[in-house]
Amino acid sequence: MVQNKWYVHPAIVVAVLINVFVMGLAIAWSGDGAKLQRLLVEDGIVEWMQFLCFAVTSGLLAFATVEHWQRERRIDLPLLVLAGLAGIVALAALEEISWFQRILNVATPDYFAQNNRQGETNLHNLAIGEKGSIHKTILLKLIAIAGLTHNIVLPLLARKRPAVRDFVERFGLYLPPLSASVIYIVLVAISHLVIDHPRKGELGEMFGAVHYLATVFAAYFIGVGYGKRPIFETPADSRRAGTLFAMLLVFLLMTGWLLSAGAGAEPYLALHPNGKE
Repeated sequence: MVQNKWYVHPAIVVAVLINVFVMGLAIAWSGDGAKLQRLLVEDGIVEWMQFLCFAVTSGLLAFATVEHWQRERRIDLPLLVLAGLAGIVALAALEEISWFQRILNVATPDYFAQNNRQGETNLHNLAIGEKGSIHKTILLKLIAIAGLTHNIVLPLLARKRPAVRDFVERFGLYLPPLSASVIYIVLVAISHLVIDHPRKGELGEMFGAVHYLATVFAAYFIGVGYGKRPIFETPADSRRAGTLFAMLLVFLLMTGWLLSAGAGAEPYLALHPNGKE
């Protein structure tokens, strides 16, 4: 049975609060260029939070893949979808920090130095045309369409037509709770309207990373908004796992903050005081 009361689950509540906190921080620091730059700069708080959320989400999806295999003992569409998503999200995590290039102080290969918009070893910033990149020209549009469809359109349709949710779950996917999704989309819109910074788009990406980390856990692990068997089936196990996961989310934010101070943000700020697109 689908559980729609997401607000009773600390996993999603804490994720929403973290996103609201970071949005509030960006607004509070918007009048101080140095502080806002610290938040949004390459290897800054927001970017490290993205990496950490993507990495944990990939691990959760991989765990869900193994659990599905142990239950079904056959290769089916949900298994392939879960495994594929785990790989894609892991790729996104590594791309976010340029495959540890700056952390390990690895020189950029000639091809990427000549064809990457930021001179880094990653694929999403490869140049397209004179001013575009794969990220700006293609990925952002696809992410916007997929995000609105998955978070708003399909959940709205599923409210009146439960068969929509059943169809989505048949592919091994899930629909996030509509109320949490609306908050996520509103925060993205506010970040674009209120924050004046060339890297303000990083805020929306972080909001999405936190939102999906929480809703992936909530759906597959404790059954929030999910019609199939979750990994933790008993209410007591779900409660304990949800509480521990909420604590993990707070720890991730603290870790991202610490990493931004010690693993790249300060040196980068010194070299690039105005940041990069």
